[in-house]
Amino acid sequence: MKNLAREEIEVNPKLHLLRLLIRQCYRQNITHSWIKEDGVAEGKTEGALVCPRTFDGFLCWDETPAGATAFQSCPGFVIGFDPKRYAYKKCMENGVWFLHPEGNRPWTNYTTCVDIDDLNFRSTVNEIYVGGYSISVAALILSLFIFFYFKSLHCTRIRVHMNLFTAFALNNILWIVWYRVVVNNATVVQENKIWCQLLHIVTTYFMVTGYTWMFCEGLHLHIALVVVFVKEKVAMRCFLAIGWGLSLVIIIVYAVVRYHIPGATERCWMEQSEAFWIITVPVVISLIASFVFLINVVRVLLTKLHPAPHRYSSVATKKAARAALILVIPLFGLHFVLIPFRPSPDMPGEKLYQVVSALLTSLQGVCVAILFCFTNHDVVAAAKTYISRYIQHNDVIPMTGLAPRDGTAQV
Repeated sequence: MKNLAREEIEVNPKLHLLRLLIRQCYRQNITHSWIKEDGVAEGKTEGALVCPRTFDGFLCWDETPAGATAFQSCPGFVIGFDPKRYAYKKCMENGVWFLHPEGNRPWTNYTTCVDIDDLNFRSTVNEIYVGGYSISVAALILSLFIFFYFKSLHCTRIRVHMNLFTAFALNNILWIVWYRVVVNNATVVQENKIWCQLLHIVTTYFMVTGYTWMFCEGLHLHIALVVVFVKEKVAMRCFLAIGWGLSLVIIIVYAVVRYHIPGATERCWMEQSEAFWIITVPVVISLIASFVFLINVVRVLLTKLHPAPHRYSSVATKKAARAALILVIPLFGLHFVLIPFRPSPDMPGEKLYQVVSALLTSLQGVCVAILFCFTNHDVVAAAKTYISRYIQHNDVIPMTGLAPRDGTAQV
């Protein structure tokens, strides 16, 4: 039984850490806490009452004179605790550690380890993410319904849009699940079960597919304006391979590398890892390539839409060029380039960054749906045709064949 217990401790990192902390507390002559109390000398006087050294499950507390309060930094390995803040433990006048009235057991005050104001702010930011993702999901699902419903819209360009919308919608749904089930549940994060780790991997996969399909959108626009002569079926197969296949390869490599990094799989993979560069590098490369596409597409548009030497540019031409730029800029994910650095929590602009980042990230699906569906010329034309036919169909009085406008029978 002892051998089994030892093997379990060695395999389980939490039990191993607990065993190490207990050993350091009772076997090593190390000072852990300090006294910060007026009128009480730090250290013990011969014959005076003291509370004995103890380990409370998180920290080791040194012998403390009766009537004093011991302080030390909050443990950094506990989720939600700020190591810059302090926990404290009260030694009563009778030389016994303070007992909590409810359980009548020794109690350490760790409530000071949590910054309540900061916690409330982080919760608000999480709600912004969930709200924005929910709106995006609704807009994306409506857009996909429109694309599926109108058969006249079925072409390569719209198929690329549909794959992009699918990637965004699935990613947004998974982020909502992540914030509701994982981020708001410290127990789930602490237990670090397999399903929680898999949820991180799948969510990250669909996040990467969003960027790869944005790259495919830019590549398709570039091919349509510059290359021109490319078979649609061949192009679509390439887009599918890049959008879904390449993303899968990237995420598999990322997961395998991170799995073999010590400590990188703790807390449902919430902590930033060195392995994340495997995702960052391809995303940045795709954004740079898309930016090159942007420059070339604008150049081609200006060349093809340029009027004759002795004619003025029409208003329609200017609007077309402006619309193309409006479509291309958010398409290439320039918001990711504009805010590349995350300020540290101590910096004044960190909270503003968090709010702006939450809005830009969570509402990106709405922007994509508006630009590529709700304001799409083909979609608007198909919707107008459908409404016109619906009105004409209902314009005839049932059973009589009479049109209410002229009162004559339809022959």
